[in-house]
Amino acid sequence: MDTEGTIAPATAEEARERYEALGSTAQVVVKEVAKAMAMDADEYRERVTSDVVETARDALFASMLEVHVGTRAEFDDWTAENDEFPVTEVGSEHVDNVVWHVAPAAETVVAATFQDEREAAVGTLRRQAFGRVYRDIVAIDGGAESGTDGAGSGTDGDE
Repeated sequence: MDTEGTIAPATAEEARERYEALGSTAQVVVKEVAKAMAMDADEYRERVTSDVVETARDALFASMLEVHVGTRAEFDDWTAENDEFPVTEVGSEHVDNVVWHVAPAAETVVAATFQDEREAAVGTLRRQAFGRVYRDIVAIDGGAESGTDGAGSGTDGDE
């Protein structure tokens, strides 16, 4: 069994804090991508909305989630020893490998089976875990706070 990733928040508050901390990183990523696309300042202000930056933050958070990757037998052994949270598993029980994320903040485990495409399975599970587990946790008063408004940041060629 292998473990990848760095985010495994124990509480909803910790999940929100980790998500909030990625706000400025998401802004930088979006700004640099816009520069690489040769967007001028007017186009940047028009196209880069707070939703765009929030989507980048969502993707960053998801891509950093801690996941375990192992064989079906390793997963079955793990679940037998760690039964404090229910497991939601997608895929077929008749394939050789499983990737899973433990989410104590939501008191759940999400898992997906795969045969050969480890990297694709890990990426898919992380996106599913974000959507199923963390999206509602990190949403504060109907939306993420501070640092998501990319509009007006502009690009100015000097950076």
